Amino acid sequence: MPPMTSRPDIVPLAGIARSLSHIAVIGNALPRRCGLATFTQDTVSALRGRFPDLTVDHYAMDDGTDVSYPSEVKLIEAAEPLAYREAAGLIEASAAEAIWLQHEFGIFGGDAGAHILTLIERTTLPLIATLHTVLDKPSASERQVMERLIDRASHLIVMAESARAILRDTYGVPAAKISVIPHGVPDRAYVEPDSAKGRFGLEGRKVVMTFGLLGPDKGIRHMIEAMPAIVAAEPRATYVVIGATHPNLVRQEGEAHRNSLKVLAMDLGVADHVRFVDTFLDYDDLLDWLEAADVYVTPYLNLAQITSGTLSYAVALGKPVVSTPYRHAAEILADDRGVLVPPQDAGALAEAVGGLLSDDMARAAMAAGAYELGRDMLWPRAAARAVALAEKAIAAVAPVIPAADTGRALAPDLTAVRRMSDSTGIFQHGIYSIPDRHHGYCVDDNARALILLCRAGDAAAGEDFDRLATVYAAFVQHAWNPDASLFRNFMGFDRQWCETEGSEDSNGRTLWALGTAAAQGRDRAMRDWAIHLYDHTAYIAGQLGSPRARAFAALGAAEVLAAHPGHAKARATLAETGDLLHRLLVAARRPDWSWFEAVLAYDNARLPEALIRAGHLLGREDFLTCGLETLDWIREVQTNKDGDFRPVGSDSFGREYAAPLPFDQQPLEAQAQIDACVAAHAATGDKRWLAAARQAYGWFVGENDLGLALADRITGGCHDGLMPHGLNRNQGAESILALQLANVTISALPFATARGRTARDAA
Repeated sequence: MPPMTSRPDIVPLAGIARSLSHIAVIGNALPRRCGLATFTQDTVSALRGRFPDLTVDHYAMDDGTDVSYPSEVKLIEAAEPLAYREAAGLIEASAAEAIWLQHEFGIFGGDAGAHILTLIERTTLPLIATLHTVLDKPSASERQVMERLIDRASHLIVMAESARAILRDTYGVPAAKISVIPHGVPDRAYVEPDSAKGRFGLEGRKVVMTFGLLGPDKGIRHMIEAMPAIVAAEPRATYVVIGATHPNLVRQEGEAHRNSLKVLAMDLGVADHVRFVDTFLDYDDLLDWLEAADVYVTPYLNLAQITSGTLSYAVALGKPVVSTPYRHAAEILADDRGVLVPPQDAGALAEAVGGLLSDDMARAAMAAGAYELGRDMLWPRAAARAVALAEKAIAAVAPVIPAADTGRALAPDLTAVRRMSDSTGIFQHGIYSIPDRHHGYCVDDNARALILLCRAGDAAAGEDFDRLATVYAAFVQHAWNPDASLFRNFMGFDRQWCETEGSEDSNGRTLWALGTAAAQGRDRAMRDWAIHLYDHTAYIAGQLGSPRARAFAALGAAEVLAAHPGHAKARATLAETGDLLHRLLVAARRPDWSWFEAVLAYDNARLPEALIRAGHLLGREDFLTCGLETLDWIREVQTNKDGDFRPVGSDSFGREYAAPLPFDQQPLEAQAQIDACVAAHAATGDKRWLAAARQAYGWFVGENDLGLALADRITGGCHDGLMPHGLNRNQGAESILALQLANVTISALPFATARGRTARDAA
């Protein structure tokens, strides 16, 4: 029996701040039959065991096979690109502080597993990645995926020094960004093989063992070819091959490979000395079998293999190992901790294995060295090292310095609006700050632009803006299609309409613009035109099925009714929309869900705003109560843990009764929240709604998840969105108009020049 050390204390965590409280681990999960599933499961278990107060979320790829996963595992459909976007949002919204990715090209969808890039590039969290395969001669796709992963990761973990060298030499990764953490192993006391053999009917045998999913690259054929010489020298020798055939091989050819190995053993006269255990063993069963081995063999043919979990387990249990010199084996078996033989060399295998079976002292010494090495590879130690790296990555994230004057309301500035407009209307999109003619115009944006010029007051004074207001009004007029009795929406740069009728939303917004122009038009002629067209088209409101489109139309009706208290159609539109939204709220409401639908989407705050304005103008307390309740709920939903406004991200759309995902964040949402909160203050006099409006405005000027200002203080432009890793730097009409409408509203309030957080805190 080799001298064995007693079980060591778990590695001390010197230098680990242990402030990490929540981590997301991405890989595979048991009972999926693959080595990465076992590794990821062991990783999660080690983290939870070593750090009981650490929340560990386990995300696993689902390849569509019939596997029943535990309920605690969060599945990502491997072949579905959108699933990675959703997972990114879930992780970002979960309060996780870091991500630990188990990377293997073959488990993720897309070319060379490229889908995983969608996930990691849509999160802001520090990322550490364990690379289970590091290729020194990657394909073009593999290199591209690896380089983007390297660029995104805060730190990389490999399990062999040779992998570190490849990352440095092939991919140019700085040494400081790479750590070598050996494959984790279980902590089991050493067991003499003879004492474990009886459970498996191996009494009196000298057991040689290989474990793993069966395939041609495992080199089992060459070990069977070595068995006649081994048996001749040691008649008690038995080669035990444990593991199911690789699922991919089964799909291609069934069990042809396994059967060919059995035929080979028969032809060589060693069938009685070769035993196949055709199953995927549970973790503890595998370790029990390994305890019965006198010698463990990995005769693998792929010499580039960086990691072998079964090799690590065998070493940890104190097994003498004979192996081909693939990278992991060459390192872990160095310094006489094992025996290396050339690949596809049955003679060398026979000599090495036979020599160990015949030399008890050499075998015992090698077992002692292997077991001692395994003490440094225990799972708790590996988990502790990874946590240390996660802590370091979190600490290395530089605090974001908000833009100068964060919190100060900007004066309305229509420079960018003028830049985006021509004699036809305002362009939909921008390429950075340059109008994109390819996408032409839409009535949605021209309606918004008309609302802005009607509300902007002195900021829109002058002939130039009078002309622009007329351009936008003319676009709205021309959008009316009497044949369809609806407004068109999209127009090409050639001034040709792209459709005969626009969406419900665009029709609702157009009615809103007409109502605003009728009440706040720049001159009498503008107001007369607007009320005339409104009266001619207002019946559309009753035909709209979308709750948001109805809310837009109701906001236009509220403008008309405020200016013309006797306007019957406007009053009816408000009452009908209020009743509709009230019914929807009753039907969809749950104890933790005070909303009109089972999903959250865009322009959310417009729904409660419509109810609040209807209740205020009509004297309907039920409308007002529902509007305030839902606005309070969506305000809370759209507040991050730091108290900043976090609009519902577009990744959230369509997810029923689910917490919103944080990205992509759009300017439209902040502007809607501001208007709704101002309406709530006008209806109630409650100053907390002014503070809530100011909170939403802060999003534009840097009080947001990334601390980045979307407002361009020099040009009056606004970036199109807040993405996981920064700004969408395009400046489209919708975004510019949202900012300037917000500027108009917020600058009219009493705290317009106050610091944002002071206003919030004072509330």
